[in-house]
Amino acid sequence: MIRCLIVDDEPLAREILGQYVSQSDELQLVGACKNANEVVELLQKESVDVLFLDIQMPGISGMALMKSLENPPLVVFTTAYDQYAVEGYEVSAVDYLLKPISPDRFKKAVEKVREMIQYKKSSSRDLNYMFIRADYQDIKVMFDDILYVEGLKDYVKVVTKEKRIITLTNIKGMLEKLPQDRFIRVHKSYIVAKDKVQTVKGTILTIDDKEIPIGLTFKDNFMKGMNLKDK
Repeated sequence: MIRCLIVDDEPLAREILGQYVSQSDELQLVGACKNANEVVELLQKESVDVLFLDIQMPGISGMALMKSLENPPLVVFTTAYDQYAVEGYEVSAVDYLLKPISPDRFKKAVEKVREMIQYKKSSSRDLNYMFIRADYQDIKVMFDDILYVEGLKDYVKVVTKEKRIITLTNIKGMLEKLPQDRFIRVHKSYIVAKDKVQTVKGTILTIDDKEIPIGLTFKDNFMKGMNLKDK
């Protein structure tokens, strides 16, 4: 069961979300709080997997509360105002629900929470996918679909056959999230999927007709990783 906490200063909003939680087979309601102080007190006593958290509350806002917690649970923001979406992205909210919240939209948020919990509990070696934070949401990407990753200063571009996803991280951080037996760094700016490499000639490899440079400092490790002999 996913242990959840509802946080909203409006009694009706707490009641509606409570009804949604009671109708879910996956959720267990730990409590319902009307302000940040009650949340902090409850979190000292109970373990919580996810907060359904209103943003605009008297005193400490939901956003300020999230930023103040040292090890916060997952959070799904609930609000009547869409101008907080960017800030919600910055604190890595799982989802962002605009009031009035429909039952179907709530179920979709719960599904995202479930997948995120599963992802956090498992290592990348045990999974066949990863979540990538982009466009104010967490996007599920199958490892089999990734062709290569390109570093773009403070961002990386993850390239698949179907799409390109740009996310705020660096090439080293992305490499740590990928299965080491399936992906290899070939350049200061590139990680490639081993099984997607089509040709290797000198210091150039191709994937899906894209030419990717092989850096001199990465070449020996690349050749060994691909079981190739350097000629």
